Amino acid sequence: MKPALARLLTRLYPCAWRERYGAEFEEFLAAGLGGVGEFANVMWSALREHIFPTRGGTMDRESLSFGAVVKLPSAFLPLGMSLTALAILLGHIAIYGAVREADEGAAAHLWQLLIAGQLPILAIFLIKWLPRAPRQALGVMAMQAGAVLASMAPVFYFNL
Repeated sequence: MKPALARLLTRLYPCAWRERYGAEFEEFLAAGLGGVGEFANVMWSALREHIFPTRGGTMDRESLSFGAVVKLPSAFLPLGMSLTALAILLGHIAIYGAVREADEGAAAHLWQLLIAGQLPILAIFLIKWLPRAPRQALGVMAMQAGAVLASMAPVFYFNL
């Protein structure tokens, strides 16, 4: 492979990756045959490196603690949505009582929208953070499951 093409392919990778592996990888590519399969493999690996960065050495400078993962918008928004749904439900029960109504009111529709609206956000969170920080992501999911169950408990208890 020509050195200019090897340098160009190396530039496809993230900056942090190039700082650590760039020179060695460029030499490796320059020494290779440079076929279409190798070109496609390097392109695919560069794309994957942008989505799921390599860990280790100077690449993983920030530690992913549970507190740091919980502060991510895709982690705390569903928790907030569950707690808001619980607050709406408890407020409705406090004002109107725990009676089953013939027609669902605005509170019931808001509760349903808040509970269902969490699913796409949780999917994004899991797709992004489960491979990077599985223990922390599962902890967030456990908190989320508890918040959803707490929001659903009055509905089942009062048979609303």
